[in-house]
Amino acid sequence: MYIVTMVHPDGPDWNQHVAPHVEYLLELIDQGKLVASGPLKGTSLRSGFLIFKASCRSEVEELVSRDPFAIEGLICELSIEEWDPLFGAFSEYSSKSLPPELDQIRKRHGL
Repeated sequence: MYIVTMVHPDGPDWNQHVAPHVEYLLELIDQGKLVASGPLKGTSLRSGFLIFKASCRSEVEELVSRDPFAIEGLICELSIEEWDPLFGAFSEYSSKSLPPELDQIRKRHGL
């Protein structure tokens, strides 16, 4: 799993390309590559948060490079972080590899 944060400049270019951007994200959801996506609230610029399911970082980089916002130069900040969702709603995508320090919790909760 990979967590991606995109920051976009506001303005007419964003408005013009937001629909193709969302269409692209919906295609990635249909393909099983994108698990969730949405805007970040209360930020000074337009920002989005995306959760990808991919085999490696370079796959995520390639998927991001095909985004209409990337093609149009409308990503002014980008971060991509690998994430292991050990607990909670996305734990089905987890490595299930808890560190030894959590052995007691693993046993107590059947993890």
